[in-house]
Amino acid sequence: MISSTMRRASAAAAGGAALALALTACAGDDLGGGGDGGGGGEADADCAAFEQYGTFDGETVSISSTISDQEADQLEESWADFIACTGITIEHNGTNEFESQIFVQVEGGNAPDLAIFPQPGLIQRMVEGDHLVPAGDAAMEQAGANYTEDWLTYGNIDGEQYGIPIMGSVKSFVWYSPSTFEENGYEVPETWDDMMALTDTIVADHGSDSVKPWCFGIESGGATGWPATDFLEDSVLREAGPDVYDQWVDHEIPFDDPQILASLQRVGDILQNPDYVNGGIGDPRSIAATAWADAGLQVLEDNCFMFRAASFFEAQMPEGTDVGPDGDIFAFYLPADSADEQPLLVAGDNVAAFNDNEATQAVAAYLASAEWANSRVSIGGVVSPNQGVDPANASSDVLRLTLELMQDDSAVVRFDGSDLMPSSVGAGTFWSEMTKWIDGQVDAEQALTAIEDSWPQG
Repeated sequence: MISSTMRRASAAAAGGAALALALTACAGDDLGGGGDGGGGGEADADCAAFEQYGTFDGETVSISSTISDQEADQLEESWADFIACTGITIEHNGTNEFESQIFVQVEGGNAPDLAIFPQPGLIQRMVEGDHLVPAGDAAMEQAGANYTEDWLTYGNIDGEQYGIPIMGSVKSFVWYSPSTFEENGYEVPETWDDMMALTDTIVADHGSDSVKPWCFGIESGGATGWPATDFLEDSVLREAGPDVYDQWVDHEIPFDDPQILASLQRVGDILQNPDYVNGGIGDPRSIAATAWADAGLQVLEDNCFMFRAASFFEAQMPEGTDVGPDGDIFAFYLPADSADEQPLLVAGDNVAAFNDNEATQAVAAYLASAEWANSRVSIGGVVSPNQGVDPANASSDVLRLTLELMQDDSAVVRFDGSDLMPSSVGAGTFWSEMTKWIDGQVDAEQALTAIEDSWPQG
């Protein structure tokens, strides 16, 4: 599991741990972490663009999310013209404990008007508790115009659309140094076999105790293990295909199905080969104790040549790093078995409503619009799967590449599987068993069997 930023991944782990502590808290005051509201302001924009949403003098709409600190400021900046033109005050509260606190708040009768959910599984739980309302007509009109069916699927529960994806990330990337590749005459691989052939070439050219083809780390505090789950999910999409991926995520086949075992062994062919990892760090067992982003930074030191990580790895770069196709570091698409295939693992944030008040629905419709998506993407640091986003508005070459992949109609897109699974598996045994597997405590079959045995019954 990981959301669109590393910080939010940590928040997810913290949320689970905080649940028991939070149950007796005063729900109305719980979600006060990051943002402190976004009301007020003067319109710099032509308000004609916002007439479709109406005017709501004196109305306030509250939004809860995992988004805090600088990202919360950017989020509030993104709707400044909307609130100035419509008269709606938006009170945004972001917290690292969203995943637990939102249930406290809702069950205490103090639900926000809207929430931005990082995990579709949370939307499902909210719908099962009869807490959310379906997306309104205006929001659905925007969603239908701006999002692919694949992306809308993640917020669709039993045929009813509740969540609308507003921000996203692409997981299927391999980070590399363009200048180092060029100096060595290496080409970006177009197939998995090409990538493994390149891996062997790097071993032959540079292999040593300190320089390896790959770097990888899975340490992430309470969320340790999630980078390995992402790698397995990408492998399942390539080894077994999207149909099997769907069956696996929905538990229509066992977690330890032979096709999943083959996919994990494919990952192990890289991560458990001492000739292939872990450049600048140690042997394969060092992966379990290495912070995920620290591993990737070894590419900048020429200790390793490739690092599989999502688009949000860019945010972990040291200040001044030139990220681009001719820069210090860039990313290529994690290849499939043939160059014609392009399965894409993604994650993202969905907005969903707790009521159908007119002001609430107006804000939801605006967040689903191309106008808002372009506003937020232009501010920097994130992308949106909204098809109306102009890639030129992205703040970096990697984010532009992310948008191009998201908007490619030929891509087979699947959401982060662990985010869709029951949380006791997706953010529990899946993480812990992958860590044991990396650490050599269990083999691939034992790890998958333990996860299968932990799947909730009934």
